[in-house]
Amino acid sequence: MDLTAEVILRRFSNADLDNVMTINRTNLPENYGPYFFLDIFKSCPNAFLVAEASGRIVGYIMCRLENGFSELGRMRPARKGHIVSVAVVPDYRRIGVGSALMTSAISALSDYGYSEAFVEVRVTNEPAINLYSKLGFKTVKRVPRYYYNGEDAYVMALPLGDDYSRKREIT
Repeated sequence: MDLTAEVILRRFSNADLDNVMTINRTNLPENYGPYFFLDIFKSCPNAFLVAEASGRIVGYIMCRLENGFSELGRMRPARKGHIVSVAVVPDYRRIGVGSALMTSAISALSDYGYSEAFVEVRVTNEPAINLYSKLGFKTVKRVPRYYYNGEDAYVMALPLGDDYSRKREIT
């Protein structure tokens, strides 16, 4: 059975909050309260997406827009898209759902006019590191003890531009 054929991506809505929070709690060690999700959505609605299959939310990605120094070039101001959280339920992993969520969110960040995207990832999370690398992200630094349990994180970054211009409208 081709599970990807039944998956659609769409913009998050407030009605999705409980399902997204459940996916976050059951699939990731870092968890957030409802106001955090809603604040992220308010700041960057076109890059907060859900993957839905047969009426069930099976994944999400949320991003925040930031201004600061570039992750790609030292001491250069940049408008950055921060991929705050992405998760896919186990039955829908390794079939392209995470890649589709990332690609669509990157496209939305590019549409906002931001020059780069970045994500933090546990140094031991090889599947995520491989996905981000496949999408063109480069490891730019290692942050010691970034996570609550003391684990280090890689910061991975990607320049945005015409290659990530919007390919399709997200509803």
